[in-house]
Order: sequence, then structure tokens, then C-alpha cells
Amino acid sequence: MAAVAASRTVSVGSGLRGLRRTLPLVVILGATGTGKSTLALQLGQRLGGEIVSADSMQVYEGLDIITNKVSAQEQRICQHHMISFVDPLVTNYTVVDFRNKATTLIEDIFARDKIPIVVGGTNYYIESLLWKVLVNTKPREMNTEKVIDLKVELEKEDGHALHKRLSQVDPEMATKLHPHDKRKVARSLQVFEETGISHSECLHRQHAEEGGGPLGGPLKFPNPCILWLHADQTVLDERLDKRVDDMLAAGLVEELRNFHRCYNQKKVAENSQDYQHGIFQSIGFKEFHEYLTTEGKCTPEISNQLLKKGIEALKQVTKRYARKQNRWVKNRFLSRPGPSVPPVYGLEVSDVSKWEESVLEPALEIVQSFIQVIINHGTVSCLVFRELSLADTFVAVSGSQAFSSVK
Repeated sequence: MAAVAASRTVSVGSGLRGLRRTLPLVVILGATGTGKSTLALQLGQRLGGEIVSADSMQVYEGLDIITNKVSAQEQRICQHHMISFVDPLVTNYTVVDFRNKATTLIEDIFARDKIPIVVGGTNYYIESLLWKVLVNTKPREMNTEKVIDLKVELEKEDGHALHKRLSQVDPEMATKLHPHDKRKVARSLQVFEETGISHSECLHRQHAEEGGGPLGGPLKFPNPCILWLHADQTVLDERLDKRVDDMLAAGLVEELRNFHRCYNQKKVAENSQDYQHGIFQSIGFKEFHEYLTTEGKCTPEISNQLLKKGIEALKQVTKRYARKQNRWVKNRFLSRPGPSVPPVYGLEVSDVSKWEESVLEPALEIVQSFIQVIINHGTVSCLVFRELSLADTFVAVSGSQAFSSVK
């Protein structure tokens, strides 16, 4: 769990009153284990902000340990949103559902003259809040249940048959997607079925908007302040291994066992288990499938071996996921083409003993500099991001003024 934030509060001044939409939308990026939740808590407390979780698994009730949710005590320190509100049996909660609810929350936080702090490891959820990258056309009149379950039902069909259907209604998208990538093919078909417009055409319309680019439309909010927490990979790997050990000590196995009995045991008995949708795709749940389904049916020695196998698998898949998250940040944020590319500020988090001076204080300085520029000029949209070195320094320059974080 994230560390409890320090008690000292820093006022951002009365100049915030009435600024509303011109306040910065603070976004904290980073791989799992880099301390995003800790920094969000500290910034939220000191700046009087509210935290919006952008984690595709934390939206579900249950599995609090394996999804690394902030504790009830931490949530009392600073208001959190988008955590534990979806029934775990729901398997069709999408990024569109997240975007719609979270955007409304962010608007409400701005309306109350507070700073929204978006934090999480599901980077495409974060993208959906930063850019107009998703379909916004009004769906045709359809049966509600059919709309909700359409993508799930499509994914049950043969991949080649789905791809053939896509090639008939959206040949441009079909040439970009492999028949084996059923989820993306189904998504494109879903867009056409629900809107009557091809997925390709929807994307073209978004990109054609002022400020649009190859990866999406213009920014949704005018002043995003993006902080990227990054660490040496070897250090992060060791930290992630320890975090799994800490989860085990906190009761991870019992949590998985109880969740399996309540929600998954019947599905396994009916051979209908699904580790591709909903909370069941959480990292750490399917890795213990063999252990959970054979408990009480094998010798203690074999059961212990399966438990160790699950633990090792969890550690390996967590480290792979951290690498995937960093690749996404570098490809979709640091190297993003187009005009609507906000600055990204890198904060080195390898040495947690220097957290105060190398992470918290620079982060506060960056956000408060944003606020000061907004108070003086009304916007920070003139900032231009210049990447100096992925391993060293990130600087955003506005005229003669530079905001930077140095390793």
C-alpha cells in the first residue's frame, strides 16, 4: 500500500478562486511500484486536491491487495474517486464507461476550485481523459442490453469470421488489424454497430479537429501537468519482488482464495472461467488458477509447489507489466506526434531515501509553477516540451522560463 502522506499542508493561494477550468489537471504516470499513489496523496493533501484513480482493475469491488488499492486510512487523508464501485461480476465495463464518469468528476472538481489529480497505471485510461481519442458520436437507438454486451458477444465468434465482417464495413481498419487480434477487431465492429459510422471514419473526424493528431483529437483540458515517475529497471525489479512478498504477508493468498470461492469456483466447475474480461484479468488472479482449483484435491506438498509456482509467476508477470507501462509512456506520451502534446516532467524515484528532495519537492514546484503561470497569463498552453535525455533531464520551456526535474 502507498505510504501515508505527510501532514504539512502548503496553501496554493487565493488566486485559485474562479480559475476553474484553467487550473492544471495534474496527471501522475509511471510503472507499477514507482510510488504514484504516494505522490498523489502527498500532492492532494498539500494542494487541497482530489484524486481520480485511473486503474482498470481498481474500479472493481474486491481484490484490494492484489490490485494495490489505497487503504481506507489513506482515502480519509484525501478524497479518492473511481475506486471499488463496479460489481466484480460485471465483465463489460469499458474505457468509454470510465472516460464518461471520470470526465464528469474532473469537471466537478474544477467547478469547486480544486485541482484534480489523475493517477494510475492504466495508461489508455489516462489517454482517454487527456485527449479526445474515443468515439463521441451518438449511438443509434438500440436495445440497451444488446449495446452493453455486443463486444463480449462478438469476441465469442471466430476471429477470421469477425475480420471478414470488418473488412466489409471498414476495410481501412481491417488492413491494420490481424484476424487473431479479436479484441481490437471486435471493438471496431462494435463502433460501427453502435454508431453506424466506421471506426476509421470516427478517428479521421477526431484527427481533423483543431489540435488533433495521428493518435487522437485535441486536448480535453487546457492545462495538463504530467509527472512521470521512473526508476532504474534493476532497482524497480527488486522493489516489485518485495512488493509481492509484502502482499503475501498482508493476506494475498486468503484474499484470492475467498474471491475464488465467491465468484469463480462455479465458473470453473462449468468450464466457463474467463480471465480476459473484468476483474478476473487482474495480474495475480489467473497466475494462481492451478493452486486455487486443486486446493483440497492434492497432497499438501503438491499444493505448496503450486503456490510457489503462482508466486513466481506473479513476480515475473508484474515485472513484464512494468516494462510494458514504461514503453507505453515513451511511445504514447514522450514521442507522441501532433500539435496537442503537453510537457512531461520526469522524476527519478530509484532512491526512496531521497523521496522528499528528489520527488515530492520538485513535483510541488512544478505544479505550483503551473498555477503561477496560469494566474499571470491564464494558460500554460504555450509550453513546449523538449526531451533532453530519457535517463537524465526533462525540460519544458516557456520563453525564458523553464521547469525541469533532474536525475
